Amino acid sequence: MAFPRTGLLTALCKHLDTLWEENRGSVVLFAWIQFLKEETLGYLNIASPYEPKICRKEPEQNGTSQEDACDGAAGGALEQEESLNGRTVQNVGSLSTLIREILDFDHAHQEKCFNTKMHDCKICFSEKLGSECMYFLDCRHVYCKGCLKDYFEIQIRDGQVHCLNCPEPKCLSVATPGQVKELVEEQLFARYDRLLLQTTLDLMADMVYCPRPGCQTPVMQEPSCTMGICSSCNYAFCTLCKMTYHGVSPCKISAEKLVQLRDEYLAADDTTKKFLEQRYGKRVIQKALEEMESKEWLETNSKACPSCGTPIEKLDGCNKMTCSVCNRHFCWCCMGSLSKTRPYEHFNDPASPCFNKLFQGLMNDMEEDI
Repeated sequence: MAFPRTGLLTALCKHLDTLWEENRGSVVLFAWIQFLKEETLGYLNIASPYEPKICRKEPEQNGTSQEDACDGAAGGALEQEESLNGRTVQNVGSLSTLIREILDFDHAHQEKCFNTKMHDCKICFSEKLGSECMYFLDCRHVYCKGCLKDYFEIQIRDGQVHCLNCPEPKCLSVATPGQVKELVEEQLFARYDRLLLQTTLDLMADMVYCPRPGCQTPVMQEPSCTMGICSSCNYAFCTLCKMTYHGVSPCKISAEKLVQLRDEYLAADDTTKKFLEQRYGKRVIQKALEEMESKEWLETNSKACPSCGTPIEKLDGCNKMTCSVCNRHFCWCCMGSLSKTRPYEHFNDPASPCFNKLFQGLMNDMEEDI
């Protein structure tokens, strides 16, 4: 049986109606899909899905049978619009449009069924109508809108915008921005939207912020490049040290940062050490290590002048010391300042804590040598 081109949709719809009648009372959608996918071409007597030929005979005229040339592709037939049993079958612009419309219809139907039924809230354990409830799309756990509203508001005020997940223990379903907007007030949703964007940007490895306090605009960082240019204030800065861009020169760091760098370098593995050397330069790191060694040696072998703080090493001689920087006299034993005119009185006064200790360390060293 061959169908004229203008009757293709009519024939298909009639057969789908027949399947509907045969499956009355049960799910017919899968039967329709199977027919359309696997049996349509055979039912319409189309030999090839790429270049179908649909031929039909015209009525005999003057005793002569005439046969039309075969019609074109079936795709052209499906583009036509026709009326069938009081309904209109229209051309579908694209497959994506059809799929979207089907999904929208399915979602609207599910919402209608949900809103007209009673549900138990898993927070307040009250039974409420579906129109007063909301469910998470992934897990389908249901809660009343009042409980979810309080829950969302607390999390947003605390800045936990990534924690708007299902309250069910160990459930990982997350509320959509549309669900959040439906429940919380406009000002609170604006805070949620802003924090969500900020935390998302913070998780991006190639995203940095303009270091100017009054700007803080997000800046995309180019791969293997340490220069960032703010699109808002045009500030060119180093993405490593956040100072003005300095080209290939190593980053300048403060004394406090130098100590942190030293500790970080000593505790790092080989890969991290190479990265730190690339970032700050080997000379800067070597300087930090040398300063650490010098500081440790000074702490062990010297004392600070009580007047100017200059580190002083005592090699030999008595305990009356003179600072080479500020010329201050002081006692090596108690680090107390001594009189400029009578510095030795401190060691000769019986009331002094260093009485008779002028040569204390020196005498002990001489006895050890003997």
